[in-house]
Amino acid sequence: MKKFCIFGNPVMHSKSPQMQNAGFRHLNIDANYEKFLLEDGQKIKEEFIKNGFSGANITVPHKEFAYKMADEVIGIAKKIEAANTYILENGRVLAYNTDAPGFLKSIEEFKDVKKVLLLGAGGTSKAISLALQDKNYDVTVLNRSANKLDFFKNNSIKAYSFDDFKIEKFDLVVNSTSAGLKDDLLPASKEILEDVLKSSSYAVDCIYGKETPFLNLAKSLENVIKDGEDMLLFQGVLAFELFTKTKANESLVEAMRKGLKGL
Repeated sequence: MKKFCIFGNPVMHSKSPQMQNAGFRHLNIDANYEKFLLEDGQKIKEEFIKNGFSGANITVPHKEFAYKMADEVIGIAKKIEAANTYILENGRVLAYNTDAPGFLKSIEEFKDVKKVLLLGAGGTSKAISLALQDKNYDVTVLNRSANKLDFFKNNSIKAYSFDDFKIEKFDLVVNSTSAGLKDDLLPASKEILEDVLKSSSYAVDCIYGKETPFLNLAKSLENVIKDGEDMLLFQGVLAFELFTKTKANESLVEAMRKGLKGL
């Protein structure tokens, strides 16, 4: 039996195992996918190899460590400098990023989106910002502090800290931070968020399975809201294709969606 996992901290909330295992069952693949609580991100490659995993997903806060520790980085993960998928191939650890295409797929239903405000500056934000930029969206990143903004500025993406941000009109506001995952926090001050969300049309939170305080506030200001379930599904399907070297069809995607929902 092949072994797969998701590395994260926290990781108990993750629904990736039920989604990926549903995919394995659907294709009758002898494999198991589990949760792995990893506290020290610098040990990710070591733990991956030591535990005999054939592949893994990586969630917060280890995506940048996964990128740095890999033997080879492939595709858009190079530009993002963050990886959410590991594959073991010929004894080497290969790193990919499926967050970027997964996010784009998840917002296809939103029409007339040109300007996007992205909250946070971690690995997920890097993936989303570059994916949006690549599709000619006008992207602005807003983060609590300025010390994580160089990556975005170096990639010609507008980036501000709370101190120097000036309110303007955005079509879509995205929370890529962990605010609201285990607490009742907002990803920015209520004053900033209210000013922005009053004039936006859509709000997406990368956190899934709950209506976060951010989404709750956005809904109260008449935004169409969406959690991170579709992003999780589509990035998971892309990772599954890498794990199994298969191309997902509609029936597999539906099986994985049902697994994600616990059906």
